[in-house]
Amino acid sequence: MPAIIAELEPSLRALQAGAERWVRMTISERRAVLKAVRAATLEAAPAWVEAACALKGIDPRSPAAGEEWSSGPYAVITATSAIEKTLKLVEKGRSPIDEVELGTAPGGRTTLKVFPYLTKDVVLQGYEATLWLRPGVSLDQARRGVARALRDPNRAPRVTLVLGAGNITGIPALDVLTALYQEASAVVVKLNPVNAGVGAAMKRAFAPFIELGVLLVTEGGQEVGAALIHHEAVDAVHITGSRHTHDAIVWGTDVDAEKRRAAGTPLLTKPITSELGGVGPAIVVPEDGWSSENVDDVARNIATQRLHNSGFNCIATQVVVIPEAWQRADEFVAAVRRYLTAAPERPAYYPGASSRQLAVVTMHPDAAVLGGDPNVPRTLVDHLDPESVDEHLFTVEAFAPVLGIVRLPGSRDPEAFLDAAVAFANDRLVGHLGAGIHIHPRTRDELGGRFDRAVAELRYGAIGVNAWTGTIFGMPGASWGAFPGHTLDDVGSGIGVVHNALLLDPEHVERTVGTGVWKPSPTPLWYVDNTTANVTARRLTRFAGIDSWAIAAPIGAAAIDSYRKG
Repeated sequence: MPAIIAELEPSLRALQAGAERWVRMTISERRAVLKAVRAATLEAAPAWVEAACALKGIDPRSPAAGEEWSSGPYAVITATSAIEKTLKLVEKGRSPIDEVELGTAPGGRTTLKVFPYLTKDVVLQGYEATLWLRPGVSLDQARRGVARALRDPNRAPRVTLVLGAGNITGIPALDVLTALYQEASAVVVKLNPVNAGVGAAMKRAFAPFIELGVLLVTEGGQEVGAALIHHEAVDAVHITGSRHTHDAIVWGTDVDAEKRRAAGTPLLTKPITSELGGVGPAIVVPEDGWSSENVDDVARNIATQRLHNSGFNCIATQVVVIPEAWQRADEFVAAVRRYLTAAPERPAYYPGASSRQLAVVTMHPDAAVLGGDPNVPRTLVDHLDPESVDEHLFTVEAFAPVLGIVRLPGSRDPEAFLDAAVAFANDRLVGHLGAGIHIHPRTRDELGGRFDRAVAELRYGAIGVNAWTGTIFGMPGASWGAFPGHTLDDVGSGIGVVHNALLLDPEHVERTVGTGVWKPSPTPLWYVDNTTANVTARRLTRFAGIDSWAIAAPIGAAAIDSYRKG
């Protein structure tokens, strides 16, 4: 047992006692903690962002620092507000389901409009998100499932180990909120060594949970993680990472690992949920009426989808699918190349990125190398073979600033192409976490129900229509996780749901579909070429974190003003 685990033993025992207190607390008491956490997170936010920028090699005064504000403290603050709203409704005997717009989707699915959910969500005008319940799940079932764990007086106390991601600093923090409020579980979170530098700020932000004895924040490598996974104080595990890490935890890494998998006898007998990334597609559905400006706008959007956080996102677009017969195909690829090249430089900081990028270039010597970090240059590979069953970019998440283009043969008719692209994404690409569709509103209207059916056929947990799926990450009422149906022996992009501020039963959730603006103006906050992202995101974080409208309103106005200049 690593020495740090021995040192943590008293804290783990105390956490078990905290788990017992947590399940006995009332909804009102657990809701009250969220307000304290929100205030503490706002206070810790500057140090949080400073630490994140340091570990990623970002100038904290640069626009790129805006990513750290928006995907770190801002995301956590808005999540606390959204969960608090849900709990207020539950306390009054009401359901958040009755507060949102309801709809239907193909296959008898019921949908819930989960963004905007808070009044302050108005700052993201033009963007919406709809959560789809699984086929056959009724509204009555969904209502009974809301906050089920928190409302269960007989819920057994438990401790969940969260193995935090190493890329986006808000991920482990949001996973902590999910464990506490969706699962009614106390939490020990082990930060990935890449993100360990934000540990002190996260402890400050979550001090109310720590003081209550329901959260323990620690650090360490694989040895520490393995010891915590098998510690008797830990009842369940949640991991954000790779499929390989998940399988190593569940089945082991020795010569008998595959025998265990075949026999269905995992090494890990505790429940485990996961978010494991994958190969993210962006499907571009053009029609003859597209202008050069349309081509340029979509190319710019896709460049950001690849380069946000230097490409180190589980939800990053890795493969772009376009019709081979599109008369503007070459123009579009040239525009993508131009935006990848022109994007502001920043370090490709994540360990192993150089070897992952080199693997792609070795397999594709004709790849275009487009500058950026000289150790991990931005890379574009055109004319990928859609029929290849072993294409590296179809089967391995690059986790680096690498983008592939597939020119799908066949009809360029929007409906026929969309159907073919959906089949390609479902059947050829590894993982089913997030996918995007870019389509002119005119074409979408013409397709009508046929478009909705295509979306229903696309087996991904998050789908962005004219919006990067990464925006769904920042919408707390949305679900976040792989398309359901995976198993321990074939885990895909993971099992389970996080975020989910309406506290729906995860077994009732299928996916979230986000919609954006066809021609966004001003430049969206998350675009890598937004020049005011740092100022705007910092102001938005303060706006979200201050409960007093009298104080928050002018801050929000200032944020919108800087956003318009981006």
